[in-house]
Order: sequence, then structure tokens, then C-alpha cells
Amino acid sequence: MRAAVGLAGRGCSGVRFSVPVPVLIPIPVLIPIPIPIPVPVPSLPMAAFVQRKAQRLARADASRKGGLDERAAAVVQLLNGRPRFCTTSSCSGRLVLAQGGAADTQSGGIQKTSCAWLLVTHETCAKDDVMTALEKATGDVVLKFEPFVLHVQCQELRDAQLLHAVAVNSGFRNSGITVGRGGKIMMAVRSTHCLEVPLSRKGKLMVSEEYMEFLVDVANRKMEENTRRIDRFYKCLELALEAPTSADTSPGETGKNHAVYTRRRKRKTIQEQEAHASLKDHSEEPGPADDAETNLGIFAELMI
Repeated sequence: MRAAVGLAGRGCSGVRFSVPVPVLIPIPVLIPIPIPIPVPVPSLPMAAFVQRKAQRLARADASRKGGLDERAAAVVQLLNGRPRFCTTSSCSGRLVLAQGGAADTQSGGIQKTSCAWLLVTHETCAKDDVMTALEKATGDVVLKFEPFVLHVQCQELRDAQLLHAVAVNSGFRNSGITVGRGGKIMMAVRSTHCLEVPLSRKGKLMVSEEYMEFLVDVANRKMEENTRRIDRFYKCLELALEAPTSADTSPGETGKNHAVYTRRRKRKTIQEQEAHASLKDHSEEPGPADDAETNLGIFAELMI
């Protein structure tokens, strides 16, 4: 008889035979996956942080402007007024007409390493201003919009996490946290609504004036949105810094406050659902909510 699985052949007498071959069933091998052990994030002692902060704020402003941008000043002052934060650099957002490294150093532009600024403004601008600045171009020129950016050193990781939550909720979704080996915790507030468009090649304008007018309008609208995000960030940050922390709140008060925050989050969820229902016919994605109070619960829970 022939086996279900085997090798068939004939013997010396001509009788057919078959040799059964065992079927090998693979057995899965379980490889242990190492479970990561949480490593405590180093942080500077409060006394050392306060000393470094004082040294940092006592330095002269090394920026080209030599001082704070007016629109960023309120946020910087709010953070530096708190002992656990220290701002290291900031820019409220700007429109820049930058010429590459082949620029003529006698063109009259504001010089920077490997480039010249033919025009820089922290406000909206007119097409005529851009066209006038382009008359000085001798190399490759690019129009840039750079949104608000802020770098803050934080005393502990939870402080950076609080600031990060406020920034992301305010529209600065490219924000992030870095932790150095020596306990230096930095929080960067950044956004993604940038703009960079080449305009001229070797001093020759490569686009039409109609396109220039369109481009300046786009850049101005980005600047206006940047201003709204800064205002929203300031309002949310003010509320978050005023929220009670676990160190300053008794267990009873913590439970009471947590219930308040939970109700606010439920109210926010209902409002978002209603807003989504009313905006489902719109093609554009709605931006972050302007009502900072409804977002307070998210920031406070990070500190509880």
C-alpha cells in the first residue's frame, strides 16, 4: 500500500513499496522581548537652575536687533517671571527677502553669514516694498516667512511637558523637548506654516508681478495667523501657569479640582462634536479653539 506521504520505488522482486517520510511541523520559538525600564530624567537642582537663569538673563542680547520683538515680549516676560522657566531665544515671526552667498557685499543689505537680508520685517508688508528691495538683488533671492519660535529652559521635565501641551494646543504642532546629559531640559515652541519661494536668479527676477502680488498676500495671511497663534498661546499659558499643582494642593482639593477639569473636558468634547457637525461641509480643517478656558483641564492634569 502507498503511504499518504512517502517515497515510492520497486524492490528486487519487482514489488512496489513506499517509505513513509515524517512531516516536520515547525514549532514557533518565543523570543523574549526586553521590557524597557523607565530611566529617571536628570534635572538641575532648583538652586543651580536659579543661578544659571540669573546669569543667562544678565547677558547682553546678542541678536541682530538687540532686543525682544514686541509681539513676543509678553510671552517671554510671563515665562521669565516664573522661577522654573528661562527663555534663551525667541522670534515673533518675520518676512525675509534673503540673498544667497553670491551676494554683493556692497548691495546695502543687512549682512548675515553667507547671505544678505535685502528686506526683513516682523509685520505684514506691501508688494511695492518687496519689489523695491529686489532692485538691489545681484544674486539668488528667496522670499521666506518664518513663524514664531521660542526656546525655553525648564527646571524639570514636567515643566517642559506642561509648556509643550500648551504650545501644541495653541497651534504650534512642531514643538518638542530635548534633555541633555547634564540635566538641561529645553522646550522649543515651533510651527510648520513656513514659506520659502525663490524669486530671482543672478539678480534677474524669475516671476511676474502678478505672482509677486499673490505671494505677498499669502505671506501676509501667514503672518496674521502667526499673530493669532501667539495670542492664543499667551492666553493658554497664563491659565496653565495659574492652575494648582500637586505640590501646592491637598489631596481633597486635588480630587475636587480633577472633577472640575473632567467636567470641562466633557464640555469641550461636546463643543467639538457640535463644531464638527457644523463644519463637516467645509473643506478646510478648523484651527485650534480660541476659548482658552476650555483647554485648562488638559494642562492642569499634567501637573496633578
